[in-house]
Amino acid sequence: MDGLKIRWRRLISESGRTCARCSNTGESVEAAFKKLQKALSELSVKVSLEKEDIDYESFKSDPLQSNQVWINGKLLEEWIGGTIGQSQCCDVCGDSDCRTILIGRNTFEAVPEKLIIRAGLLAASDLYKK
Repeated sequence: MDGLKIRWRRLISESGRTCARCSNTGESVEAAFKKLQKALSELSVKVSLEKEDIDYESFKSDPLQSNQVWINGKLLEEWIGGTIGQSQCCDVCGDSDCRTILIGRNTFEAVPEKLIIRAGLLAASDLYKK
């Protein structure tokens, strides 16, 4: 059985800091990872988590690459029928408009745990199509 790979990308400043929305998403990613790991172990699906730092120069050229959650090679919003948006962030990000996720009429600056779990379960169900 193939595994479930979660990859989270976020800006890390030279001083090792990130913005509040990425920090909150990080907490959600960790919590969702642990829950998916526990739930999917019964199905022999191994869940892995990779955290990828983005440097400031890369971020400045494309701010929307920060705070991305990828699951088995697809962006989270692709799994759950969302789209990306953007909004002003904070001091670590400078004057950049950073990534948001739009689901229906709801806009999320930080990605909630429940959306990560939902996308993870959809991706896990895809493993059974093979």
